[in-house]
Amino acid sequence: MSNQLSDRINSVTPSATLEMAAKARELRASGKDIIGLSLGEPDFKVPDYIKNAAVDAVNEGYNSYTPVDGYVELKDAIITKFKRDNNLNYEPTQIVVSTGAKQALYNVAQVCLNKGDEVILPCPYWVSYSDIVKLADGVPVEVPTSLENDFKMTAEQLEAAITPNTKMLWYSSPCNPSGSIYSKEELRELADVLQKYPQIIVVSDEIYEHINYGVTEHASMAEFEDMFDRTVTVNGVAKAFAMTGWRIGYIGAPAYIARATNKLQGQVTSGANCIAQRAVITALLESPARIEFMVKEFKGRRKLILELLNDIEGFTCNEPEGAFYVFPDVKAFFGRTVKGKEIKNASDFAMYLLEEANVATVTGDAFGNGNCIRISYAASENDIREAIARIKAVL
Repeated sequence: MSNQLSDRINSVTPSATLEMAAKARELRASGKDIIGLSLGEPDFKVPDYIKNAAVDAVNEGYNSYTPVDGYVELKDAIITKFKRDNNLNYEPTQIVVSTGAKQALYNVAQVCLNKGDEVILPCPYWVSYSDIVKLADGVPVEVPTSLENDFKMTAEQLEAAITPNTKMLWYSSPCNPSGSIYSKEELRELADVLQKYPQIIVVSDEIYEHINYGVTEHASMAEFEDMFDRTVTVNGVAKAFAMTGWRIGYIGAPAYIARATNKLQGQVTSGANCIAQRAVITALLESPARIEFMVKEFKGRRKLILELLNDIEGFTCNEPEGAFYVFPDVKAFFGRTVKGKEIKNASDFAMYLLEEANVATVTGDAFGNGNCIRISYAASENDIREAIARIKAVL
């Protein structure tokens, strides 16, 4: 019974992406032909050079508990990656390896937030940010952005959202769900505002860093000398390397935050999986050019899905510059009744598509924007064509 559970867990919303994926599995099990475009999971196989490194680790006898903050060799590889790709210079004491980037984010919230501390979240934001903040007794402060501004928060909006209780700013770039990328100039404008408020810590979620279509070059907030000691850079291998189930994420952070997350993790999960860590050493030390084939494929799928969606009256899309999602505005359908079902909001719309078109998407309500839905194009070209054809047919 819920009254036997903590107020903390009762206040948490189930992950909308995982919930929709579970509903899709249930419908498949009942015999329905569901096309899943809800999960952010690449449909590629892990590259052989990474798999071979994992096999080598098994054969070399890696099976013991790992250091809480990660193998020394993996931390060195992460330091090399940060320097090579982001021009960031971290020490081993500033790196913590976790069981996925989600745990890394949770750790940071738990060690940085006190009850009532506010965290600014430009909307749309990744589905778990808000509840991770709430689990740390923090207060999510949503800053709405617009499709016209490519779903990016301006310096003026940031300034207006800051209060004496503001402790952190969290954002992702490339953004899940919008695919938007903050340019170095745009980040500098945000950083200029933050210079007035030295108490604010920035969490820069860069897990889609390498899935970039070449319009806006990737930039990290920590690249700015005056922001380095106030920024936690979060990354992982799930997306760019198609290693979702391997569960390895990591942070580069001020040493005091890294020590605190290491302390917390030591009482929760301890060190991450030994075999996965050894494989990630190879993944990070090899050139990012070795995964470029996936990015090229995603870019082709992006072009395809935008063409198909823009052909449906009522869908309005920006052009994502990274990641593998589109986040169309679908409010034109709100208030309509289709096949006897009233569509009042994005959640109704996503459920209508699941039940009538047999296509799983995710409501934008879960990302802090109730006018949109998220559609993943981490799927085959055939599935994308069939899914959008079904959506068009039922609308």
